[in-house]
Amino acid sequence: MVHKKGDKYDLAARAGWLYYVAGYNQEEIANEFGISRQSAQRMVSLSVSEKLIKVRLDHPIASCMKLASELKKKYSLKECEVIPSVTQDISTNIGLGQAGAQILEKYIESKDPLIIGLGTGKVLNMIANELSPINGSHHKLLSLVGNMANDGSASSHEVVSKIADKTNATYYPMPLPLIVKTQEERDLLHNQQSTKNILALAKKVDISFVGIGQIDANAPMYKDNFINKEELDALLEAKAVGEIIGWAFDIKGNIIDGCTNKRLTSIPLTKNPEKLIIGIAAIQAKLIAIKAALEGKLINGLVTNEMCAKSLLA
Repeated sequence: MVHKKGDKYDLAARAGWLYYVAGYNQEEIANEFGISRQSAQRMVSLSVSEKLIKVRLDHPIASCMKLASELKKKYSLKECEVIPSVTQDISTNIGLGQAGAQILEKYIESKDPLIIGLGTGKVLNMIANELSPINGSHHKLLSLVGNMANDGSASSHEVVSKIADKTNATYYPMPLPLIVKTQEERDLLHNQQSTKNILALAKKVDISFVGIGQIDANAPMYKDNFINKEELDALLEAKAVGEIIGWAFDIKGNIIDGCTNKRLTSIPLTKNPEKLIIGIAAIQAKLIAIKAALEGKLINGLVTNEMCAKSLLA
């Protein structure tokens, strides 16, 4: 079958499908399309680079499974996924989006209606981008965190609407600033009927997916303009090491009393949650925060990579 004309992306998508799904080798693809083996190789590469086809690792690598099992035992986790590391240091988020999307899809495919809570951030955004279109119209998606910065701008990492677009699920955004000026203003916003409805729904969440941010000079909340330098310094003075949906906590996983936590609009974060809360993080800068969240029982599920897992078990 000779393809003399046609859109190159269409050919690339077909080549990618034949290679990754149908199990063709590059020579067989070249024969199928009537092109050279080198051209077939380029088409397969293009299908991945342009995200025309998504590649996930389905083979349960023994070493990763062992690490996941040890993490579950050490930290009493309900769910844990460890993916292969690209390098010998904890320096990359590569693969977390795919792994998180695969777990999220598992729950969206559930026939029972679920209320799924979602945090925000780069890794959650990666999950939204990797998620395959799937009908989840019987589910509800709930934002656990305000998605507005101090200047009124929307977060570039807001994910609830993106995931809703791919699943047809009903979604409930949190159209509030992450942090307001006073505790009284926070209480006033929480007493609005629309927010009260979201807070009530949050008590019924079946499973949540959250990122874990570090509190340091490069804290995501600071870099994304949710807090200013003075607020960051106050958190560091209070010995905060990490945050989940904006709630800052110390090295033992205790929620900080005061600072920005008093003015935070996010859904409450509690220790020893009854429902599954999956934290998704891996890079070196987040290691202390991840360990604190695990030891403080702020999360009971984890998606991370090999090198981070080894450090958490050391």
